[in-house]
Amino acid sequence: MNKRLLGVIDATTVHEDLHELSLHRSVAAIPFGGRYRLIDFILSNMVNSGIESVAIFPKYQYRSLMDHLGSGRNWDLNRKRDGLFFFPAPNLDKHYTGIGTLDHFADNIDYFERSTQDYALIANSYTIFNMDFQQLLDWHIESGCDITEVQKNGKSLGIYLVKKTLLMDLILTRNETGYSNLRDAARDTSSQFQLCFYDYEGYAVMVDTIAKYFSVSMDLLKPEVWKELFPKERPILTKVKDEPPTRYDVDASVRNSMVANGGVIEGTVENSIIGRGVKIGKGTVIRNCIIMQKTQIKENCILDSVIVDKDARIEAGTVITAPADSPAVIRKGAVQGVGSSS
Repeated sequence: MNKRLLGVIDATTVHEDLHELSLHRSVAAIPFGGRYRLIDFILSNMVNSGIESVAIFPKYQYRSLMDHLGSGRNWDLNRKRDGLFFFPAPNLDKHYTGIGTLDHFADNIDYFERSTQDYALIANSYTIFNMDFQQLLDWHIESGCDITEVQKNGKSLGIYLVKKTLLMDLILTRNETGYSNLRDAARDTSSQFQLCFYDYEGYAVMVDTIAKYFSVSMDLLKPEVWKELFPKERPILTKVKDEPPTRYDVDASVRNSMVANGGVIEGTVENSIIGRGVKIGKGTVIRNCIIMQKTQIKENCILDSVIVDKDARIEAGTVITAPADSPAVIRKGAVQGVGSSS
């Protein structure tokens, strides 16, 4: 248990370059790795670090996020004291900018006032990594830091550690200081704060474009990346669904791929990530693709470097190919007819 650290996840960010995948959901709720959502990584990291109180601050399209998180039971956050809290933006017209938006925190300042933790960890919802925040807290205290920004190779990961009393001061004085978010405070070298930068050496990528989403997803197929992101002692937790194993036809061929439960595969799958309940018909070839939950791909199709969102249907004989650095995206619930594109 980590009684000193409060977890805060900012789920307000909208990335225009992820528009095709966030039309009907927040960025935090975008499916990833066949059975996860992007938010699962930061949330699991917090729980694995002993954090028992986590607040989610969303703004737009958060229904699927709420459905995914539920009471927090899958992360052991459905508890009588502390647990999982959800604070949607009370005013959609108010413009929030940057990770750790102080205006949004101000709208729910009673949460911070009631919490008993000494420090607050404020983070985005879309970084893929596996990190022990207890080590960060120890380093922050030993270094005498007021605000610590976590970085990777000198670039911000949108994760900040700050004493809770200082955070509340930043919230209450935001109009006088001009700080709109935690980054503003962390980068103001003229302030009186002791500003620190913690370099994280492990695998960490902020998923803020379609190209990054695709490349990070393909990285999961590399054993060295998989082992780093999913160690047994620090599991990435997610919403549990009871589904039967995927059924493989006698003529099916699957190589170097991740396949979730509940599907039927009758064709060929190579270097791809297949979500729950996906059906792939006879004669169909799937290469370098991300196929999300309950998609149906009928017979004799060819898909290469394609992201297919949930509940889509690809009709028989359809051919869709794209370059790896600019994958094609089929929207959620779309029906793609016979034809080809490249």
